[in-house]
Amino acid sequence: MSFTEMQLDEGILKALNDLSFKDPTEIQAKTITLILKGHDVIGQSMTGSGKTLAFGAPILHHFQQGRGIQALIIAPTRELANQIAQELEKFSKYKRSRVVTVFGGVSIEPQIAGLGRADIVVGTPGRILDHIQRRTIDLRHVKTLVLDEADRMLDMGFIDDIRDILKNVPRERQTLLFSATMPPVIENLAHRFMKDPIRIRTQSLVSKTKMKQYYYDVLEGDKLSLLVHLMKKEKPELAIVFCNTKRETDFVAQVLERNEVEARAIHGDLSQAARMQVLESFHRGKIHVLVATDVAARGLDIKNVTHIFNYDLPNDAENYTHRIGRTARIGKEGKVLSLLCSNDHEAFRRIIRTHDIEKIVEKDYPKIRAERPHYRRSFSGGRFGSRRRY
Repeated sequence: MSFTEMQLDEGILKALNDLSFKDPTEIQAKTITLILKGHDVIGQSMTGSGKTLAFGAPILHHFQQGRGIQALIIAPTRELANQIAQELEKFSKYKRSRVVTVFGGVSIEPQIAGLGRADIVVGTPGRILDHIQRRTIDLRHVKTLVLDEADRMLDMGFIDDIRDILKNVPRERQTLLFSATMPPVIENLAHRFMKDPIRIRTQSLVSKTKMKQYYYDVLEGDKLSLLVHLMKKEKPELAIVFCNTKRETDFVAQVLERNEVEARAIHGDLSQAARMQVLESFHRGKIHVLVATDVAARGLDIKNVTHIFNYDLPNDAENYTHRIGRTARIGKEGKVLSLLCSNDHEAFRRIIRTHDIEKIVEKDYPKIRAERPHYRRSFSGGRFGSRRRY
């Protein structure tokens, strides 16, 4: 079904045409008509699948100026809230709806002023609840409530805030829930706060035939040397390097920068302004490598990522799947390279068995030049020699 056949508002269709949106993605094709008809919907799909338009088009279709806040969209991170708001503003080019974002880390006063004129509000749970408690947000006229990346909000400890927010939104409303996974707590939330929701599950956007996965056996002391070598050999257009701690993220980014790799770190300790500056530089291609923790990367829709580097092995199979799902999207090629130390192999085998991941090929340890990359720590040479097949 095309966007025109969905009988969307002419202004929305015109905006989509301006943006060169031709055919709906799977989640859009399966949900927009249902949402237009007023059904509660649970959409299970990955970041980057086109969810914003899936729920945004129906919201804008029914929106009426001067009727107060008609839609509340809750997102797990400030970056995702900003991305959603920016997309909605593009889609509403000819509808002229007023979209206001609310999140922490910035002054609350401009948000209070904006909420008085808002038609649609996009925000993070903590700051939305803050506005509710201050009585600076009027949710009496909300017709549609959206929970985006619900499983990530659960992971980040927002589930109680979400329950409190739901209690302050009109009971007669449409509720839309989008989540990559459906853990029991999210299932219970849906059962309690949604009315006969229709469940839609889409296929992964990742092309298994286009994604190549490799791993290297490496000593802990050789990981940085190998990472720098791979960066210069692979020359990724856009890459994400995943680390497990904020401290390691900063250190790895600094080492890459000292070795002439355009890299920046992103994690929760950065100020909002610094985070937005890093993401803007990454989106514009001014930097080519983003070094991130799983928490910082959650909810970020970053397109055209060619390489994923697992500098540290993720803590569980779920995070591994989310990491690799950021490349090889919609028919494009992508490469995943994992740097495994001796104590990583048991966990790596468990990750692969749990998620039935395609065969991963071991790469021979490269002949790295004698000189080490520029860093502050001292490392020993050598290679962890046992060969494992996954």
